[in-house]
This record gives sequence, structure tokens and C-alpha cells, in this order.
Amino acid sequence: MSVTESGAYPPIEAYGVIGNLETCALVAPNGSIDWFPFPHLESPSILAAVLDAERGGRFRIGPADSFETERRYVDDTNVLETIFRTTGGTATVTDFLPPAGQVDHPKKVLYRKVACTDGTVDLEVDLDPQFDYGRAATAIEPVENGILAEGGEERTLLESPVDLEIDDGRITGALSLETGETEWFLLRCTGAEDANTDPDAALEETIEYWTGWAHDCDSEDGCAFEGPWHDRVVRSELVLKLLTHAESGAIAAAPTTSLPEDIGGVRNWDYRFNWLRDAGFTVQALMNLGTAEEANDYFDWFVDLCQTDDPAAIQPLYGLHGESDLEERELDHFEGYRGSRPVRIGNGAADQRQLDIYGELLLAVDEMRQHGRGLDDDEWERIRDIVEYVRNVWDESDAGIWEVRGGNEHFVYSKVMCWVALDRGLAIATDGRHDAPLEAWRETRETIRTDVLENGYDEDVGAFVQSYGSDALDATGLLLPLVGFLPFDDDRIRGTIDAIEDVLLEDDVFVSRYDGDDGLPGEEGAFVLCTCWLVDALALSGRVEEAQSRFESLLGYLNPLGLVAEEIDPETGTYLGNYPQAFSHIGIVNSALYLGYVRGRETPGPAPMGVRLGEPVTPSER
Repeated sequence: MSVTESGAYPPIEAYGVIGNLETCALVAPNGSIDWFPFPHLESPSILAAVLDAERGGRFRIGPADSFETERRYVDDTNVLETIFRTTGGTATVTDFLPPAGQVDHPKKVLYRKVACTDGTVDLEVDLDPQFDYGRAATAIEPVENGILAEGGEERTLLESPVDLEIDDGRITGALSLETGETEWFLLRCTGAEDANTDPDAALEETIEYWTGWAHDCDSEDGCAFEGPWHDRVVRSELVLKLLTHAESGAIAAAPTTSLPEDIGGVRNWDYRFNWLRDAGFTVQALMNLGTAEEANDYFDWFVDLCQTDDPAAIQPLYGLHGESDLEERELDHFEGYRGSRPVRIGNGAADQRQLDIYGELLLAVDEMRQHGRGLDDDEWERIRDIVEYVRNVWDESDAGIWEVRGGNEHFVYSKVMCWVALDRGLAIATDGRHDAPLEAWRETRETIRTDVLENGYDEDVGAFVQSYGSDALDATGLLLPLVGFLPFDDDRIRGTIDAIEDVLLEDDVFVSRYDGDDGLPGEEGAFVLCTCWLVDALALSGRVEEAQSRFESLLGYLNPLGLVAEEIDPETGTYLGNYPQAFSHIGIVNSALYLGYVRGRETPGPAPMGVRLGEPVTPSER
């Protein structure tokens, strides 16, 4: 990548990400940290230039003159290196945060190592802290070991090897390095201003942690996935770990808010929360890759959330500490990424009714059951209550998996996931010899199935549609055979796959979520996850070569760091939406596992999501 003038807003795909299992930071190719919420991922930002280049705040260390840049992670880690090549020489900025609870160094210190490897490089330092999303008044003053900035309840101390100046509310400095010279800059955040630090040891131990985790999470006999896409899978695995909160085990959908699905438009959402709908697919990815500890922590977290006497109170999403109040607000003073407004914090979808989440929860419980994780009596009581609740409300409308804001509908996918809740509930109860009204559950399961087949399949379209009475297609139709609603060789499933390819497939690679109106203005890109669903459906339908070709085409759109956003613009290949996106990386992991499975490569544990090739999972067999 050649960078001479970075512009106010670098492309989303140009960013790297670092983190400490509590929060994350985005690093631009010019050496600027443009996003850094603190102390947690869902906390207000200290740096947010990605959302407002003038008022958001940034921390840049980069060449004073024109340069070319290269980005890479230290192998199998989340330690990021930005290599600058200037006419005078080459320098590398290494950025990292020590993982919380994993190394003997304060997690609240952001380390930036600057090393010259060739010639002489002149660099600039520019720190512009803007606390509380730029809403707090900032006070800056020199202190004995650096410059202290305070705003609201937070403060930062920039510890620097060179003299710094305070210039119109910004902290600036300059340094010149020659071959072999190294300097450290430490951004000490609230609670770590006076902590003892050894930067070299912190870097070494952080690298050891990440490489150890990446290797230890594999099976005893080697890596859980040794296919041709091994490096991409490992990077996706590291992204999922980076988005996992060390304390709770919850996994954020993304580390950012309001990166637009439509540049200049209003489709800007806060994704720094955990969606329960991700549960089944996340557990599947984690368990099949051998990351059993993370899978169990995540499982325990969302099962605890279900410990309620009223299953109707279970929300589609929660804060990473289990917070339920996620009021959606707008930051009117921020212009948004490239003018994409409003900038939102919080997410109103937490108040929606999404009936599909119950099936996705039961998918996760059943996946864990297949890996030997049982339920105690209290846990089963709550799961049984959820299934009973679904039995009574499955025929009602909801906002659906895509959280449409144009009004509730009878979404086909929501009905199918209600079927899944009954189906997996039966499997769990039978296998675990748990008390349950089995006959009533079987009757309701069959009633749902009959209803979906009568109202969710359109003979004229030749496919399952998005909602009852509609002829619009939805990518979730690709999941019907994956969850066992119908076998892959059913003509209606084959027709649905073909129709989705005809209508929702763009540029022969990308799959859109649906066609039709969703109650919001503007357009959006193609969803990476939906593209992975097509790969999965093709692979498990026997169209393996086609599935692999599509998968490899998709992998070609991952950025050089192996990261990907929620969406990709099919026309330009640019990234859209929050970044990096957990669901996209989960899709990549699961597609690689499905392709490996159908090609006969060894994968750990049960087949992905319980699929048995040659033995289609049909309602009559459960």
C-alpha cells in the first residue's frame, strides 16, 4: 500500500486492530490510533478520529515526510507492526496492549515501540485526547514523567523519550532515529499512571501469550484445522479471541460503532455488544477449532443470562458485562465516518422482539451437548421454560434476525428457529433424560413445520421467501438445511439455493441479506456472513468445487492483515460496516470447517453443527 497523504478518513480496510481482552484500538496506516474506547470496549472513547477527523481525537506516530507503508502482525499474535519506508530510511512502529490477566504488566498501558532498521527516519508525535466521545472538557499539563491529559472521569499520561509540547490542546513532539535505534512511547490510562513497566518484557510476554494461545487452543495432535486456508482461519480465531471479554466471556459483535453500511447514509449502528443470535454459530466455531475454554466461558455467560423466570425478558443483545439497558443515543457533534450520520451509541435493537434467538440459543446448548457439556437441573429448568415459551408464541410476528425497523412480520427464519428450539429441546431432553412434555413438544414442532411449508415456501418463486405473504428472498433461507429443517437434497432447498444465487448473488462472489424494503433509506453492501452461508449450503449439497471456488474468491477480499468488516461493496471491494466483524470471521471459520469436512479432512469432535453427510437430518429422524 502506498501512502503519501492519508486523507481525513482512511478506508476501513486499511485499519489494523489491537486489544487487551477488555478494549480495542484501531491503527491507521499512517501510524494514527483513530479509535480507542476506555476502559472497556463499550466505554466512551478517548480517541475517535475514525468518527470525526477534527473533533474525535487521535494519537499518531509516523514519518514527517512522504512514505510507503506495510502492515503485518507478529506471527500468530495481535501485536501489530506498521513499517514505514521513506526516502531516508525505514522504521517500524509496533503497537500492542498487554492482555488482561494474562501477563505481568498493566493492561491499561498502550505501548508504541519505534525502531529504525535502516538509514535515518524523522517522525512526528501527535496526541489529541478527546474524552467521552469528545464531549468532556480536556485539561492538559506537563508533569515529571510526561504530559497528563484529563477529561471527565478519565485521564491519560503520555510517557515519551523526547520533549513534548502543548500546542492548542494537542500534545506534539518530534524525533529522528538512525539505524538500530529504538524508543518507546507509553500511553498510560486511568489507573496505570504510576505502574511499574518494562516495555521490552511486556512485548515479549504479550507475544508469548498470543502465540501460546493460538497453539494451545489446537488439538493435542496438532492444529484443529490444517486445510489450505490455515492462516486465514488462525487469524479469524485470533480476532474472535480479541473480541472476547476476559472477565465475562462475552464476545462483542465488533469493536466499533457507526462505521457505515452506506457511506454518507444513516445505516450506522453500535456493535460493541453481544448478540445472542450469534450463540450457535460461535460455539460451533470455537468448539470445532479446539478453543474449548472460550466456548465454555461463552456458553456459561449466555446460559446465566437465561436464568430468568420470564423467557420473554431475554433480550436479543446485552452489554459485555450483561447490561440490559442499551439505550440508543446520537452523538450530534460528530460528523461520522466520511459524513455518515448519525453516530450512534447504544443499540435500540435490544428492545426488539426477535423470536429467532431462542432457536439459536438451543442450537448452542445442543452443540455443547454433542461435545459432552451437560446441563444441571437449574439450567435445564430454564432451558425447558424457554422451549415452553416458544411453544406458545411461535405463531406471532417479530422483528427478525436482521432487526428491521419497518415493523414486525412473520419471518420464515424466525418460524424455523422456533422449530429448532423445539427440535433441539427434544434432543437435549431425550439424551440427558431430563423431564419435559415430550409429546406436546413433538406436536408443536410438527405444527410449526407444516405451517412453514405451507406459508413460507412460494411455488411461483420456487424458494422459501423472507416472510409470509412476501415474494422477497432472504439469505437465511440457506440455513434451513444447515439446521436440519429439511435435507439438502430436498427440491425446495435446491430451489432456494438456486433462487438466492440468481437474485442475491452479486459479482459472482457476494451475497446480500435480502431483497426488498427494510424501512431504512439508502443501500448496503453484501454481507460476508451470508456469502459464507452460501459456501456452506453448496458444500453440504455436494457442489463442493463451486463452494470452494466461491470461498477462495471471498478470501481474496480479506485485507492483508487477514481482517474483514461486516460488509463489502461488490462494485469496489471496499469495506462497509463495523470492523473487524466477529460474525464475518465466524463465517470464515465455519466455511473452512465445512469444506474440510466434506473433503474428508479430519476435524475435531462431531461434524459441524451436527450435520451428517449422506444422512440428512430430517424432522422424522429426530
